[in-house]
Amino acid sequence: MPTPLAESLRPGSLDEYIGQRHLVGENAILRRSIESGNIPSMILWGPPGVGKTTLANVISNTLSKEFYTLSAVSSGVKDVRNVINQAAMFNGNAILFIDEIHRFSKSQQDSLLNAVEKGIITLIGATTENPSFEVISPLLSRCQVYILQNLETDDLRKLLAKGIALLSEKFGLNIELSEDEALIRISGGDARKLYNALELVVYQEKTGNRNISITNDKVSKIIQENLAIYDKQGEMHYDVISAFIKSLRGSDPNAAVYWLARMVEAGEDPKFIARRMLILASEDIGNANPNALLLANSCMDAINKIGWPEGRIILSQTAIYLANSSKSNSSYMAIKEAQSIVQKTGNLAVPLHLRNAPTKLMKDIGYGKDYMYSHQYEENFVDQEFLPEEISGRKFYEPGNNSREEADRIMLKRRWKDKYDY
Repeated sequence: MPTPLAESLRPGSLDEYIGQRHLVGENAILRRSIESGNIPSMILWGPPGVGKTTLANVISNTLSKEFYTLSAVSSGVKDVRNVINQAAMFNGNAILFIDEIHRFSKSQQDSLLNAVEKGIITLIGATTENPSFEVISPLLSRCQVYILQNLETDDLRKLLAKGIALLSEKFGLNIELSEDEALIRISGGDARKLYNALELVVYQEKTGNRNISITNDKVSKIIQENLAIYDKQGEMHYDVISAFIKSLRGSDPNAAVYWLARMVEAGEDPKFIARRMLILASEDIGNANPNALLLANSCMDAINKIGWPEGRIILSQTAIYLANSSKSNSSYMAIKEAQSIVQKTGNLAVPLHLRNAPTKLMKDIGYGKDYMYSHQYEENFVDQEFLPEEISGRKFYEPGNNSREEADRIMLKRRWKDKYDY
């Protein structure tokens, strides 16, 4: 079986590595660590195909250290212990790379702690999931987290040039890249997807043809016809989760359950699905139905307790509930607008009457003076200023168009009169 293009073109040095300039560009923090030969244990967090495994290989090639590789999909505690026992012979000069470390259970991650803490191994873990959720706190506290980003268009074009050069030489072809927008769009910033797509197009076109012109129409047609071949796992991971979330947001329980079934059949991580629903429950439903957040959070807990395959029923129940719920993005828009104002106005002074006054000196200079304790007033409310003077009357929360938040609007109008224009 021929070596995939992505594997053939995997760089072996920092100078060959494309992308992630904020980490490995000239004078970047991780590059300096690698070149000094003294790297910390680290978690490489980023989407698929952006160079996490490649970066680990580059570190292996650059440093004179024993290098071990495990995949969390197929390795267990016994495999970890075997590597640690072997690494102990190298007096701290061993690196252990664990791909998809988010798939390790708590006990498997626990088995790494002592070796990382004592310096027996330098751990490099790669994950597509937020390590705050997927890596246990004691291990995370012993690692530096580096965030890798989707590759930029210029990076993808450099990769295309390398791929075309190799395929041209390998098959004796004259490949002309007339248009690259379709290839770049399909890649989604993923180098592996880019190379898979390029390779597929060239393989389709090269039969009996030495001169190949790659156009957007040709790429779109070939990829569409060979979707299952192009997508090696049979599922367009990010496209399907996007369709699922948009179906929930669009209040279509039938579409939501269909896309959920697609993910279930593809072996998607149930915790990933539950976490995305938890975000949606606040971002897209919010106070239109506060119970949505409670149910989504219960779903997350239940998935961890029940396991598989019964967990799919809980995911289905939650998905249908979220799809059927009234929708509001008012909480999301409120914090977004508030952050925008903070970025523009900086650290405005807290009004004196709202400041904490734990000492006599603070009281003497006016901290807390004239503050009115809401519970001493009718309906536990009194009209007073809670914002800095410079943005007094600035409205961030706009109630959504639903019965629950319409009641909020009426209440806010009654309390604040015309101050916030409710």
